[in-house]
Order: sequence, then structure tokens, then C-alpha cells
Amino acid sequence: MKLLALGDVLAPAAVEYLCDKLSAFRRENGVDLVVANGENASFLGGIGEDAALKLLDHGVDVITGGNHTMQTRSIYPLLDKGERVLRPINFPCEVVGYGSTIVEARDGTKVLVVNAMGNLMIEPTLDNPIPYIEKALNRHKGDYSVAVMDFHAEATGEKLAIAHIFDGRFSCIWGTHTHVPTADEQILPGGCGYISDLGATAPTEGILGVRTDVIVARYRTKSPHPYRVAEGPVRAEGALFEIDPVNGKCKSVTRVAF
Repeated sequence: MKLLALGDVLAPAAVEYLCDKLSAFRRENGVDLVVANGENASFLGGIGEDAALKLLDHGVDVITGGNHTMQTRSIYPLLDKGERVLRPINFPCEVVGYGSTIVEARDGTKVLVVNAMGNLMIEPTLDNPIPYIEKALNRHKGDYSVAVMDFHAEATGEKLAIAHIFDGRFSCIWGTHTHVPTADEQILPGGCGYISDLGATAPTEGILGVRTDVIVARYRTKSPHPYRVAEGPVRAEGALFEIDPVNGKCKSVTRVAF
């Protein structure tokens, strides 16, 4: 099976871009499942219900989240369903939503999708994600053939450590949050496909999806300047994982951009 993982969808323009382009990409590349990190689809304010429903209606199968997910309350009903919109699994149990779900890919493969968040140099600081991930794997044991995870974190070392800890238990693990694609795509010894960061699905004429003049002013003056979404054409960045659904091992990892 082929799984497409897409980096942080940032701003309404990126949502509209995927609505226009994703179905064709899926068809041309034989993609069986799409997981997209959508925590910034409403531009640094979380993701609203309208944006989530648009993505789900136009080719995204599961939306994962991150540190901004809980900022927009309109997403809470979809989070509460726990079916196709996730928030990091290691948020406190009192927080609405779920951090794992099982979906069926187009080829019929049952896939466990886990969303977790690191706790180094990122706010809010959540619990150690390892026991939460372990619980998800144990709770769903026997119900899936393939397990994948979006690990939303700042520190690349933390991302890679998590991948090695769970190598052999996940078919692929990818990082999100930094909005810059990394060049370390690989298959770990236990058969887990890995990349430290997918990049972003965002307007390209800026700094990490924000207007360049705003970011430069903040660095020059050390004063707050309101964030404004970058301009220019949108590019979707991510990775395409090819997975053997029988043994659950990743066969290839390829960075993609369209």
C-alpha cells in the first residue's frame, strides 16, 4: 500500500490548494491513504471545522494535529468523534479528542494512525509521549495490519529517538512542526520508514508560511508584530511511503512536493 503524509497545512490558501490538487495526485501515484497535519489550517490559530471538512471531502483521510490544534473550538466536535481528526495523544485525558484511530485504506488495509507530540522546546509541554503511544498500540492490538505515526515536535533528536524506540512496531513514523523538509528519509533496521520533518503545505514566499517582513521585524526589534500569512504560490510537501501490508514493513520512503 502507498501512504502519503503531508506536512503542516498552513492557512486557508493551502486548504484550497489541496482541495484542487490532491485528488489528481492520489490518482496519478496510486495513493491508498492520505494523512495530513492540519493544526495550522486556520493560520496559526488551530484548525476550524470548515477547513477540516473541506480537507476530508477532497482526499485527506486523517487529519493530525499539534500544539495549536486546541485553539479553535469549532473543531472540538470532530475531535470528540475520534474518527478522522486527531490531536496529540499525550494531551491530558480531560482534553476533548483522541490521539489514535483505525481507518481502512483504499486497498483494504486496516491502518492504525497515531498522533503524538514531543516535549522539548515546544509549548504546551505535555507528558512523556512514550507510555501513551505504548497504550495505543496495546489497546488496538489485533485490529490493524499497519501502524503509522505523526510525531509533532521541535527537536530532531527527539523525533529520531522516538522512531528508534518504536522501530518494528510502526511501519512509518514522520515528524511535523518545523515546516522545513529534511533530507534524512530512511528505513530503520526494524523496517520502519522515517523522515524527521515533512515540511509544510503553505504559501512559499515567506518564512515558514509567514510574511518575511513580519518575521524580520520581530527579529530586528525584539518586539511583537502580528503574524500575517505569506504570499506567493502554495506548495505541498510530504513523503510517500510504500508499505508491505502483510509484514508491515516499509519498502521505500520518497520525499514529494507538488
